[in-house]
Amino acid sequence: QLQLVESGGGLVQPGGSLRLSCVASEFNPVYEAIGWFRQVPGKERETVSCIKFRDGSTYYADSVKGRFTISRVNAENTVYLQMSSLKPEDTAVYSCAAALGAGACFALPYVTWGQGTQVTVSS
Repeated sequence: QLQLVESGGGLVQPGGSLRLSCVASEFNPVYEAIGWFRQVPGKERETVSCIKFRDGSTYYADSVKGRFTISRVNAENTVYLQMSSLKPEDTAVYSCAAALGAGACFALPYVTWGQGTQVTVSS
């Protein structure tokens, strides 16, 4: 069964950068996309960004457009989320997940999840 492992979280000052990694245990063609999500206690989970494996099409939440970049390295079974110009409101647990089905990546059902990595933006 597919497993996802996130890394790269940590403490960073406002305006700083971090790169998150999501490594899949295997390549399985049934999965269509990888998404990054974030959640703060007491708030709903937010879809941050996602990318489709085959055509590389992407989605970004309005709150991160122009600051975050998602990319994939299929040969490494890895999806990265480069986060720049970080703000305190970006503080959250970031998780990656794999989706099944066809269509735009933000609309797919995400069925396999990693454990998450904490990102804290604070001075």
